[in-house]
Amino acid sequence: MARIVMKFGGTSVADIARIRNVARHVKREVDAGHEVAVVVSAMAGKTNELVAWVQDASKAEGSNLNIYDAREYDAVVASGEQVTSGLLALVLQSMGVDARSWQGWQIPIHTDHSHGAARILDIDGSELVRRFGLGQVAVVAGFQGVGPDNRIATLGRGGSDTSAVALAAAVKADRCDIYTDVDGVYTTDPRIEPKARRLARISFEEMLEMASLGAKVLQVRSVELAMVHKVRTFVRSSFVEPDAPGMGDFDNPPGTLICDEDEIVEQQVVTGIAYAKDEAQISLRRVADRPGVSAGIFGPLAEAGINVDMIVQNISEDGKFTDMTFTVPAGDVAKALGVLEKVRETVGFDVIQHEAGLSKVSVIGIGMRSHAGVAATAFRALADKGINIRAITTSEIKISILIDGAYTELAVRTLHSVYGLDKQ
Repeated sequence: MARIVMKFGGTSVADIARIRNVARHVKREVDAGHEVAVVVSAMAGKTNELVAWVQDASKAEGSNLNIYDAREYDAVVASGEQVTSGLLALVLQSMGVDARSWQGWQIPIHTDHSHGAARILDIDGSELVRRFGLGQVAVVAGFQGVGPDNRIATLGRGGSDTSAVALAAAVKADRCDIYTDVDGVYTTDPRIEPKARRLARISFEEMLEMASLGAKVLQVRSVELAMVHKVRTFVRSSFVEPDAPGMGDFDNPPGTLICDEDEIVEQQVVTGIAYAKDEAQISLRRVADRPGVSAGIFGPLAEAGINVDMIVQNISEDGKFTDMTFTVPAGDVAKALGVLEKVRETVGFDVIQHEAGLSKVSVIGIGMRSHAGVAATAFRALADKGINIRAITTSEIKISILIDGAYTELAVRTLHSVYGLDKQ
């Protein structure tokens, strides 16, 4: 017998028929003798609908501004997961499974005060564990907890993944199964490269890089939590029949296991290729080269909530000036330019230049730590295809390359092939 947390996303619970299918997956694990908690998202499209209602209700008459009370926003949008949890509990009961729905505040899942983007501080899983002992399945509304003000607080979009991993850590689950509309983590996006392969296992560090660099399979915060608390996490498909061969295999079910790298016997040099479109490049020309300049630029951008990624600095021959180039999401360009104009006199630079329509393509693999020449292989392969590299950043297990957006798919396919990821 094991303890499992199962998480089902919005497409998996999009309607009653799919909720019944989810219930069959849950019943399979219950019938196998496992203790089970289920974390659910809102039904597909419902959160967007609720957010639109909040925005519409918050507009002053004759105004187009969407300014709303974040506490009431949370009260409204959290209801999507509450509905799903109740419906799934009812379906499970109709199938003879003892199930009870739980909201975040009932467990309780304690968060900080950041309504709309709260972070989990603590989970008291003792009552859930007691109910496990009585044979009861807990159906938990994801994406939410209770803040210090004793009000519902939501975790930000995609927060149900985070809820599931955090709950698994709190109740000391043997595994957290994330059910989604794909059957695992692939070496790259199969829509771009049909030869992409599903990975049997991937390390926490690699998955964190994949998620933060464009892969949409898991939310970044959930992977961070899994890595910190060593929560073995399986990415599985909810659209495979619950009684299909292997689905009930606890040790090796279909999907991708995200685990500590010690569990991966044969480590590949490169595990996957990730990409992110809609990147923008901002360049500051003839910036005074003196202490505090970088802080004067990137501090205000951080305070404005703008995520700066790739940074390149070129110092002039006389050492008096530098050019500073960095990337931000394309949607944040206007805000970033506004922030930079405000600090122009304080920082001291001549010109701001910007360009959108760029993409970041990343090569990821824990095997890169012990192998030389990985970067050179990427640069040579892209050069052979006539793809110009605008900027490069590296870490122990990843290389990120900034290129013109028009070459994104060609770059992904080229790198996927040159590292042999399209071979069995």
